[in-house]
Amino acid sequence: MKKSIVVTGLLMALASCGQAEPLFDVAAHEQEVLDWRAERLQRLKDPSGYLNQIGLYWLEQGSYSFGSDSGNDIRFPEKAAPLIGVFEVTEDGVRMTAEEGVAVYSDEQPVRRILVADDTTEAPVQITYRRFAWTVVKRDGRFAVRVRDFEHPFVATFGPLPYFPVDASLRVPAILHRYDEPRIANVETVIEGLGYHPESPGIVRFAVDGQAFELEAYTSGDRLFFVFGDASNRDDTYGAGRFLYAEAPGDDGQTVLDFNLSYSPPCAFNDFSTCPVASPRNRLPIRIEAGEKYDDSLHYSADVGY
Repeated sequence: MKKSIVVTGLLMALASCGQAEPLFDVAAHEQEVLDWRAERLQRLKDPSGYLNQIGLYWLEQGSYSFGSDSGNDIRFPEKAAPLIGVFEVTEDGVRMTAEEGVAVYSDEQPVRRILVADDTTEAPVQITYRRFAWTVVKRDGRFAVRVRDFEHPFVATFGPLPYFPVDASLRVPAILHRYDEPRIANVETVIEGLGYHPESPGIVRFAVDGQAFELEAYTSGDRLFFVFGDASNRDDTYGAGRFLYAEAPGDDGQTVLDFNLSYSPPCAFNDFSTCPVASPRNRLPIRIEAGEKYDDSLHYSADVGY
């Protein structure tokens, strides 16, 4: 009986949130979602998007040669020089030394030897060479080199992305129930042994078709970030779960979860990303038939030889 009273109270509270919104324009919402989808595809195909990634190489202490020759520790496509240079991993990070006569650039300025500041620093460094670029990523105290090809043929042929039909009923009011103090979540990633540890402000509660559910939220700047799973992961959506953002609520805790804006993580498109997966507590027992679907023909996993 007590459980029934709690659920009923939650649904009433969520309903009251919905009533506080102005009259909802279904057509305007659908157009907003369609515009978001177009922007989503463009972001993926941009030079800084996920589709041109061709390698992710984890490094330990020591030196690593890189270039197109098969004898290198890190092998680039054959359009690169046989030896581009060497990465050295130290306590300070990853330092790159270019081979004599090989022109590489940082911020369009030629460099020969440079500490490649990683993506967790205030000023991450990207090195470019011909059609290629690389950065250093740091995850769980480990360094890796991520390589891009700005002329990757996969980008030109990519798309369209598959989606469920827009469903305004899956744009739902929600309430953030804050922890006494923010917590650090321990979330697995697609890479075995590598964790994701975002700060969580609390639990977001909402209702779908009259049933109450909850997801743990993660802090992402001035927004809430969710990595969630649902029963559609078995067939229609990416198995590790999907991503969703929502506006951070004010003191009243009210926000909106628009599942029409949920989307696949980068690892749905290549093997060179470090995506978090939906934790057991963030897997919903229902199908969320809104947002981005998964098509394995849009996944790139070939070696650097293309």
